[in-house]
Amino acid sequence: MPDVTIPELANATGLSLSGVKWNIRKLKANGRLRRVGADKGGRWEVVS
Repeated sequence: MPDVTIPELANATGLSLSGVKWNIRKLKANGRLRRVGADKGGRWEVVS
């Protein structure tokens, strides 16, 4: 899933929207997500 929305993640994982957002915040805080590009038009990448 190279491009996925929060609602799509919630549907795929069975989590609520707030649960997905919570996990995304944790990934950002732990440096596991990296922003590439501008605020508009950019994207987030998972850092391994």
